[in-house]
Amino acid sequence: MKKYLDFALRMCKHAKKVMLKYYKHKNGENYKTDHTIVTKADTEINNYLIEQVKKNFPSHSVNGEENSFGNSKFVWVCDPVDGTAMYAKHLPVAVFSIALCEDGAPILGAVMDPFSNKVYYAVKGQGAFVNGYKLSVNNLGFEQMKTIGHVDIWPFSGYEILDVIKQLENKSYIVSIGTVTHACMMVASGDFSYIIFPGTVGKNVDFAAAKIIIEEAGGKVTDFDGNEQRYDKDINGAIASNGVLQSELIKLVKKYAIKK
Repeated sequence: MKKYLDFALRMCKHAKKVMLKYYKHKNGENYKTDHTIVTKADTEINNYLIEQVKKNFPSHSVNGEENSFGNSKFVWVCDPVDGTAMYAKHLPVAVFSIALCEDGAPILGAVMDPFSNKVYYAVKGQGAFVNGYKLSVNNLGFEQMKTIGHVDIWPFSGYEILDVIKQLENKSYIVSIGTVTHACMMVASGDFSYIIFPGTVGKNVDFAAAKIIIEEAGGKVTDFDGNEQRYDKDINGAIASNGVLQSELIKLVKKYAIKK
């Protein structure tokens, strides 16, 4: 596992360099067929990962948001720039994430915040860390302003969750910071308490690394039905929390979320 983690951390360093290179300049902002934004940083990082996996782990495959290759038991799942819309507008919240999945289950994950120079990482059974310091989720229940939750809403998500938000608005403080993976790191660090993410098609890249980092920090991540799911293919939404809130969040989502 050490060689895999070392590789993931090297990819984090490279992603940081690329993201900062384009951040204050023209970043090639463009729109894909699904109306989402892509930049030069997205494609450059994704293509470099494929090149390096082929070189270092030729029997592995890559599932990246922009490009993929191969079909194997071990899959490197990557979101080269999570929060691309914010990144393209020069707001410093975007992160890079990478995870290694074995038969669909993340066995390690790493997330790089290039703007604060923080690297979050976890290996299965070994805990979660940020820059070498151990991470731990909080133990808050629904305590209004003490409890912060993150939600994502966009036109082409898999679920309509406005009614879920209405149920939560008097229970907690709700924010959306423009990058769900970064918000997940706030759950792992104990700053946020939960995430509700209505993504489905192609959105496993947002949660593969977050899944293992949050759970190694003591939290819990499931799909919208409260089940485990694979993270090397499309997902059925995601609910992440400190664990204390998980069952209640699942009940609310199952009752009020509407599949589009």
